[in-house]
Amino acid sequence: MSMSLAQELNTVTLFERLGGAAGVRRIVDGAVAAHMCNPVIRERFLPYEDRPEYVEEVKKHTCDFFAAGSGGPDNYRGRSMAEAHRGMNISAAEYEAASNDILNTMTALKYDETSRSMVHDVLHSLEGDILHK
Repeated sequence: MSMSLAQELNTVTLFERLGGAAGVRRIVDGAVAAHMCNPVIRERFLPYEDRPEYVEEVKKHTCDFFAAGSGGPDNYRGRSMAEAHRGMNISAAEYEAASNDILNTMTALKYDETSRSMVHDVLHSLEGDILHK
């Protein structure tokens, strides 16, 4: 069954719901700031506190990954989530803390429940690629 023109015009990608590249960047900036303060995962981020160029590179890759995975432009040329997190042995508590930072950032930025739920689903889908790798 094909979509009508009206349905197609009303179909909005998650990337668009988030405000495009600028919206994704706001979420990533807020989440990284939250990670730096989160007692559960802060220790993982402290080594990068004095390396703003590295943090900026990670943010760029994260934005590109997030954009590509949410229906935006496919500019991501980085490693897979499994490769990027290999050897980090991330626990379920750490993954939950990072996910909550992202979702709490979205709440603070006044994203609607549907958008937050969609991001939650994406985060949940990545969990197996990240935990205990």
